[in-house]
Amino acid sequence: MRKGILLGVASATLLASLTACGDSSSDDGGGTGSDGATPRIGVILPDSKSSARWETADRKYLAEAFEAAGVEYDIQNAQGDKQDFQTIADQMITNGVNVLMIVNLDSGTGKAVLDKAKSQGVATIDYDRLTLGGSAQYYVSFDNTEVGRLQGEGLAACLEEKGVEQPLVATLNGSPTDNNALLFAEGYNGVLNPKYDSGDYTKGPDQSVPDWDNAEAATIFEQMLTSEPGINGVLAANDGLGNAAIAVLRKQNRNGEVPVTGQDATVQGLQNILAGDQCMTVYKAVKKEAEAAVRLAVSLARGEEAETNATVHDPEGDRDVPSVLESPEAIFRDNVKDVVEDGYVTKEELCTGDYAALCEEAGIN
Repeated sequence: MRKGILLGVASATLLASLTACGDSSSDDGGGTGSDGATPRIGVILPDSKSSARWETADRKYLAEAFEAAGVEYDIQNAQGDKQDFQTIADQMITNGVNVLMIVNLDSGTGKAVLDKAKSQGVATIDYDRLTLGGSAQYYVSFDNTEVGRLQGEGLAACLEEKGVEQPLVATLNGSPTDNNALLFAEGYNGVLNPKYDSGDYTKGPDQSVPDWDNAEAATIFEQMLTSEPGINGVLAANDGLGNAAIAVLRKQNRNGEVPVTGQDATVQGLQNILAGDQCMTVYKAVKKEAEAAVRLAVSLARGEEAETNATVHDPEGDRDVPSVLESPEAIFRDNVKDVVEDGYVTKEELCTGDYAALCEEAGIN
C-alpha cells in the first residue's frame, strides 16, 4: 500500500479547462483532498477500434464512479494515435490533474507518459494493461492469464461437443505490443500445448494481430485458411478478432461449423454466440474494474492508503506492482443471460431483429 501525492492546484482557469473537456464533473457533496481541493483525475483510453468496450463500457462506468465519488475528471480517447496519447497526457498534467490513469497503446509510449507524470508529482495508475518497465503506482485489471485459460478450455469444450477428433487449431493472438495479449496466450497455450504435445490436437497457423486490428485479422485468417483449409477450431483472443474469422468462414459457408472463441462479451460477440457462429466469449465485469480503479485514484489524490488484492510482477522493470485483479467468467450460449442480468449489455441492444427469437430461446427475458 502506498500514499499518493496531492497537488493543490485550484483556479477558475483550471476548472474551466477541465469542464470544457466534456467528461469532467464536480459534485459539491463529494470529498476533497488533504488541502481542501477537489481531486482531479485524468484518464486516457486507447482507442475505439480494437474493442467496443472502451467507449461503450469503460468510459461509462468510470464516469459513473467518478461522479459518485464527487471528484472532477477528464476522460479522453487517443484513438490509437501514440502522438495524441502523449499530447493528451501533457495537457492533463498541465491542467493540474492529481492522478493520471492510462490504458497504454504500447509499453514504450506508456512508460514515457508515466515517467513524465511522476516527474511532475502526479500519481499514476495502469488501467487494464500493465506498462512494462513503467512507474505506475497501481495496476487494475483482471486475472488475464485466467482469461486465456477460460478461452482454451472453452474451445476444447466446443470441439468436444462437435465430436471433432484431432482438430487442427488456428490461433489469432492479440497485439504483440500489449502485455495482456501475452498473458492471454500464456493462459490458453497452457491448455492447448499439452494437447498438441499428446497428438490429441494439431497445431495450426499461429499469428499475432498488430494493434488488435480487426480488418488485418480478417486478412491474416483468410491466408491461414488458404494455407490450411482443414482448420477445425479458432482461438481468437477477443470478440473483434473472432468476428473477423467468422466473416471469412461465412464466405465459405463454414460459420457455425468451426468453433471460434472471443473475449469482452461485446454485443456483436454475444449475438454471434446466440447465432451459433461463435463458441464462447469471456465476460469481464468492467464496472467492477472501473470502480476499483476510481477508488484507488481517489485514495491517491487524497493522500490516503488504498487496498489491493494482488501483486503483479513487471519483468522489465523488475518490480512488484500493487494491484487489484477482478475475476473473469466464461460465457456460452446457455449463460449469455448472465451478461444481460449484470447490466453490461441491455436486452434492447442485444435482442434486435432476428436475435429476438434467439434471445428468447436462450432465456433472456
